[in-house]
Amino acid sequence: MAERSLRGMKIGASSLETDEGVRFVARSEYTYTCPNGHVFHKTFAEEADVPALWECHCGANALLENAEEPEDTKKAKPQRTHWDMLRERRTIEELDELLEERMELITKRGLRSRL
Repeated sequence: MAERSLRGMKIGASSLETDEGVRFVARSEYTYTCPNGHVFHKTFAEEADVPALWECHCGANALLENAEEPEDTKKAKPQRTHWDMLRERRTIEELDELLEERMELITKRGLRSRL
């Protein structure tokens, strides 16, 4: 039976197709510069629309070399944080008072749990 068994290929094996006759699309390399000083290169197909902004590994928006920053990104408002929203509702004095109340409750609970 061993002579007649079929040999198969494992899952995830290489393709049986060859690269013969395959023509790759023409590509161009573009340089982006981050405001933090990082410079990196991205490769795009020649007929692709190359974006003026690309996110850098540090999280900042890097600008395409010899391009102007798009108008819509210049007017963007900074994202509000939790602290910003809290400060819209409460003053520092109110927050200090709330902190003291919560700290008293925590210390009372801590004493009860030890008894």
